[in-house]
Amino acid sequence: MAFGLVSLIPNDAGIPFVKGRLIAFAVSIFLIVGSIGAYFVNGINFGIDFTGGIQMEIQTEGDADLSQIRAIADSVDLGSADVQGFGQSNQALIRLQALEGEGLDVEAAQQNARQTLQLALEEQLPGVEVLAADVLGAKVSGELQVAGFLSVTVALVLMLIYIWFRFEWQYSVGAVLALVHDVIITIGLFAVTQMEFNLSTVAAILTIVGYSMNDTVVVYDRIRENLRKYKKKEIGEVLNLSINDTLSRTILTSFTTLVALFALFTIGGPTLQGFSAAMIFGIAIGTYSSIFVAAPILMITKVNRETSDD
Repeated sequence: MAFGLVSLIPNDAGIPFVKGRLIAFAVSIFLIVGSIGAYFVNGINFGIDFTGGIQMEIQTEGDADLSQIRAIADSVDLGSADVQGFGQSNQALIRLQALEGEGLDVEAAQQNARQTLQLALEEQLPGVEVLAADVLGAKVSGELQVAGFLSVTVALVLMLIYIWFRFEWQYSVGAVLALVHDVIITIGLFAVTQMEFNLSTVAAILTIVGYSMNDTVVVYDRIRENLRKYKKKEIGEVLNLSINDTLSRTILTSFTTLVALFALFTIGGPTLQGFSAAMIFGIAIGTYSSIFVAAPILMITKVNRETSDD
């Protein structure tokens, strides 16, 4: 099916992508501003990887009664519990915030709190099964927040340096702006939907950065090649030609990757849903930015044939 889809769009399709760059830029600005606004209004639903606390996944014999589970969790005096359904109708996710303080005493108290909650559930919900239980201290989660932010920032900086040496500065500006565009809008998705943002989401964002950069490099390679080949064509014509030349490859790569990701999203369970959702959205945005952001920016940065011939 993928090959049939690609065959419908030949390399010389002549689609005027660059002609619509102003509309694409407007859409991108709208999405970026909306993502930033959603972040400040809604915030991010951080998982315990970043907030610390107790997270327990349980399975009941019948449909999970969330009100009853919340009452049981509140009754053990460990703070207000966040209870929600996930996966199947007989499964529930319980979250409790981290206890205040640091050190071994607090870590031991966190473990005792987890055991207390589990015992209360087993006593009052016959047949309940604990599928998973995680405990993370506030200090460790704070360090993970910093590490997650630094990992994304370092990846973007290293990508800029790589493109600068691989091509020229005009290309590196376009590539990094496209990557920042992808990261901000993907984070905006989590702010709007309030899906849990955890370490697997950070891994997904780093993967998106690599995927989007790979797409951009393929397009840039063809642009540089065509700038050398067609010395009398306008820059806009060369950009259109180059994007169309790589279009079938882009469609095939994106389609086959999305097939695997949709399988992860639908049958991979709740643990993989955040990761796969971020990847699906990020690949769609990354493909869009490679075509409508990274390439047209070369017209603004004034890439020329002299630099491409170096």
